[in-house]
Amino acid sequence: MNAITKLTSRSVRLQQWREFWFYYSASKTAVAGLVFLIAVVLMALFADVISPHLPSEQYREFAELPPAWMEGGQMRFFLGTDYAGRDMLSRIIHGSRLSLIAGCIVVVMSMSIGILLGLIAGYRGGWLETIIMRIMDTIMAVPGLLMALVLVAVLGPGLLNAMVAIAITYTPSFVRLTRASTITELNRDYVTASRVAGAGPVRLMFISILPNCMAPLIVQGTLSFSTAILDTAALGFLGMGARAPLPEWGTLIAENRDLMLSAPWTVTFPGIAILLAVLAINLMGDGLRDALDPKLKRS
Repeated sequence: MNAITKLTSRSVRLQQWREFWFYYSASKTAVAGLVFLIAVVLMALFADVISPHLPSEQYREFAELPPAWMEGGQMRFFLGTDYAGRDMLSRIIHGSRLSLIAGCIVVVMSMSIGILLGLIAGYRGGWLETIIMRIMDTIMAVPGLLMALVLVAVLGPGLLNAMVAIAITYTPSFVRLTRASTITELNRDYVTASRVAGAGPVRLMFISILPNCMAPLIVQGTLSFSTAILDTAALGFLGMGARAPLPEWGTLIAENRDLMLSAPWTVTFPGIAILLAVLAINLMGDGLRDALDPKLKRS
C-alpha cells in the first residue's frame, strides 16, 4: 500500500513539473533568461578554473591596456586591464560570484523574516498584526536605497552589512504578500478540516497554509534577487558595500570611474555584466509568474 502511495505521489509531482515546464517554456525569453542565468552560475562556481588570471594579479607594464579587438590590445587580456594592470575579464568572472552570493543571501534573509512575520500577522490578526504591518509601512515609506544607505552608515561599510541593510528594506514586500495570501487561505476548506483534525497553529501555518502561498513568493523572490544585485552594486559604487580590492561589479565601476574617458572599457564591461545578469533574472521571473499563476495559464 505504501509503495503504491509513493508511486502515485511521484507521478503527481512529475506531472506537476511537466505542466510547469510546459507553461514556462512557452515564453522563449524566459527560457533564454534561464539559460543565461545558468551560464552565470556556472561561471561563478568555476571562476578559479576559467578565469585566465587571478583577479588581484597586477601587470603594471600592461596598465590600462585596451581590449583585444582594439589597437594595442592583446589576447591574453581579452577585455583589457584596469589602472593597476589587473585583467578585467578575470575580475568580472570572479565578481559574478560575489554578486550572486550577495543576491542569494539578501533574498533568503528577507524572505525568511518576511514569511514568518507575514504568517503571524495573517493568522493571528488583532493588535499583533497592526504592530507588524505598521512597522512594515514605516520601512516602505522610505526609499529602499536611501534606507540601505542609512543602515550601512550605522552598521559600518562592508559587503555583509550592505546585505543585511538591503534585506531589511526588502522584508516588507514579503510580509505583505504572505499576509494577504494567508488571509485568503484561512477561509479554505482544507484549513478548516486541518483545524478540526486537531492541527495546532504552528502546523496550520507552516504545513497547511504556507505551501499554498509559495507561488507568488517564489516570483517575488526571483524579482527581488535581481534588484538585490543592483542595490549591492549601487552600494559598492558609493563605497558603502564591498570594498576594494574585492572584485564586486559595483566596486569595479567605482574604482575605475576616473578612467571613464581614457579607458572606458574598465567601467563599460562591469556595467554590461550587471545589465545582462539583471535582465536574465527578470526574464526568468516573468516566466515563473506566467507558469505559476493559474489566471495566466491558457487551457
